[in-house]
Amino acid sequence: MATAILSGAKLKRVLAALDGNWQAEMEGYHTYQALADRDDDPVRAQVLRHLAQAELEHAALWAGRIEELGGTAPVYTGRPAGDASSLANRAGGIRMALRRLEIEESRHIAHYGEQLKALGDEGSIAILDHVIEDEKDHYRELGSLLRGHYTPPAGAPKIDAKAVLEELLAKRNQGRKQPGSWIGDAIYGVNDGLGAIFGIVSGVSGATLGDPAQTSHYVLLAGLSGLIASALSMGSGAYLAAKSEREIYYAELQREREAIQMNGPEARELLSLYYQVKGLPEEDSQTMVNHIANDPDQLLRALAGERLGSSEEALANPLVSASSGALSTAIGAAIPVIPFFFMQGIPAVIAAAIVSLAAHFAVGAAKSLITVRSWWSSGLEMTIVGALEGAVTYGIGILMGRGLM
Repeated sequence: MATAILSGAKLKRVLAALDGNWQAEMEGYHTYQALADRDDDPVRAQVLRHLAQAELEHAALWAGRIEELGGTAPVYTGRPAGDASSLANRAGGIRMALRRLEIEESRHIAHYGEQLKALGDEGSIAILDHVIEDEKDHYRELGSLLRGHYTPPAGAPKIDAKAVLEELLAKRNQGRKQPGSWIGDAIYGVNDGLGAIFGIVSGVSGATLGDPAQTSHYVLLAGLSGLIASALSMGSGAYLAAKSEREIYYAELQREREAIQMNGPEARELLSLYYQVKGLPEEDSQTMVNHIANDPDQLLRALAGERLGSSEEALANPLVSASSGALSTAIGAAIPVIPFFFMQGIPAVIAAAIVSLAAHFAVGAAKSLITVRSWWSSGLEMTIVGALEGAVTYGIGILMGRGLM
């Protein structure tokens, strides 16, 4: 590859950009590799390993160009598991991690596109042209993985059905719910309790503001009653929802078992078609299904997993759901009430509004752990909603208080 002569300042700028590219590709490699190691879906895990290898090859290209330009060999400064070890990716599970990676790939494409115009180094531009095309393929691959219809790009290695089968069998008794999957329920519970009781506190404060002692008395009475009611309602609702989900799953599982007993060949053909849709060639998918069919229970689990999109291990535990739902709701509901234990009148109302709005922002920011929004925009949105809710209920409380006087 030809090496043009670059001035000192320009060379320094180019080397800094190439080092940044190398760091990003190495972080991508470690991220994809870590996600593949923890993924229970064998087909998806193989695709992630393929993407990891591609990122490693890109890093080698950038390292080679740095060496050609006389730069220092880059040293990886990121985390051993890349972005896979971030709290957001661990909390949101594999699908949310893939969605974040899909967005990150689009950002890489845009960033490399800007470098095409800015670097001014022919050797680096040649690498950019190659890497950008690969990143576009990665973006499409991640999108197809997320949407359940994986189609490998031209030139991608064929999925090894034998390796997929071995991984599937090795992990069949190791399935578990995604780590941190309860966080979404907990955030919802805190938000529900906070919003409901903040509304009650605002309304009662507005209705009884003429008498500071009376305000604190009635706010505490209404707030604590609402706290208990909200926590019990959320806990019982979460318990019944999780229990119903299990009952529906077992009913569907029994129907699948009966269908396999009535027409085994059709069940095996159906499973083979599912794997072909995921990208396995027909011959490999048939071989894989024949191996799985040697164990009737495994055939049932595999077919049910494809048809129902879930597994027994992924179902929520009713008692855990009830406990986390009730506790998180009670925590959120207690926040607007706390100032009235120590203060009275206008100061208590102002203090309750401040801590409640701050809590709204914190809950909104915490939602960014399971979404792809920025923490500040999510927190600001929750704060605005909370402020509107408090203002409306406070105004209604004033009107009701005057009507009762």
